[in-house]
Amino acid sequence: MTEFAHRVEQVSISGIRKVFEAAGDDAINLGIGQPDFPTPAHARRGAIEAIESGLTDAYTSNKGTHSLREAISAKYERDYGLEIDPEDVIATSGGSEALHLVLQAHVDPGEEVIFPDPGFVSYDALTKIADGTPKPVPLREDLTLDPATVEEAITDDTAVFVVNSPANPTGAVQSEDDMREFARIADEHDVLCLSDEVYEHIVFEGTHHPPMQFAETDNVVTVSACSKTYSMTGWRLGWVVGSNRRIERMLRVHQYGQACASAPAQYAAEAALTGPQEPVDEMVDAFEQRRDVVLDGLEDAGLEVPKPEGAFYVMPKVPEGWCDEVLDRGVVVVPGDAFGANGEGYARLSYATSTEQLKEALEIIDEATQAVR
Repeated sequence: MTEFAHRVEQVSISGIRKVFEAAGDDAINLGIGQPDFPTPAHARRGAIEAIESGLTDAYTSNKGTHSLREAISAKYERDYGLEIDPEDVIATSGGSEALHLVLQAHVDPGEEVIFPDPGFVSYDALTKIADGTPKPVPLREDLTLDPATVEEAITDDTAVFVVNSPANPTGAVQSEDDMREFARIADEHDVLCLSDEVYEHIVFEGTHHPPMQFAETDNVVTVSACSKTYSMTGWRLGWVVGSNRRIERMLRVHQYGQACASAPAQYAAEAALTGPQEPVDEMVDAFEQRRDVVLDGLEDAGLEVPKPEGAFYVMPKVPEGWCDEVLDRGVVVVPGDAFGANGEGYARLSYATSTEQLKEALEIIDEATQAVR
């Protein structure tokens, strides 16, 4: 009798989804990981014009349209001075598929994948689906990932380590020195560094530095997407960048599982990348203002909060029973242990909602905090 695959039986429904399902319809949602801004008009027009011109009726190249991959290559040259051959890019169905491709192409059964804990929920699940062994590692007090911790965790069985900056769920941004160290570790230990840079442009202090800038080998693969930068989560358009030999292996997974990313989304992404970037700047400015409102409110409630420098999340330390109390009062937050065992005692709040709703939520949070102390 056919049973379910062990690698799937190891994976459960995300703790984030469980929180959403428990919340009332009129709850203030500080749990959702998507910008509340519209997709830029020029990106929408890119899709509409392509549809009306009949460009989206057929499959594109498995890797994506050449013009999109040229736009992605130009973006890396413009932003980081990196020369990327368009043949070394695959357009994917969101950043999630890009992560899946990297792990499927590089992880054999039982091999280890090192990732931050607390960290994005997909790292653990996608490692298990690849039949690998998850190896979560703790963060520093400021919720950044210490390169020394990663290096100490590497064994002969390690295939990949994951770096995520700016980070979900913490909002932490790794320093340039850290990124140089991650590149060195990948080079010296001959282990793949998977750099998840989906939030790369949502940085409030400092600058994002991709590990690929500093690598001397091809042991860094970069994943990014239009989802957060251009408020295009529903368009499902991401990409993976790496050396040609790595891209060709990932393509073998992509072409059978997906064939190609959605054609309308590819044209929208091309327009987003090549068009005016002012909507991105405006969105980032708004997120920074909201972050400051949320930090002040949480600190006034008496909570200890590591200051996030990017993305649109904050992760305060919270007393026992806090998440349930806040949820019962109509504000959706995500318990920190949904992101790994080391997230226990924390909660993740997203400030991708209006300032008015944030202020209302903070009043409720203050009351809830006093109630559980």
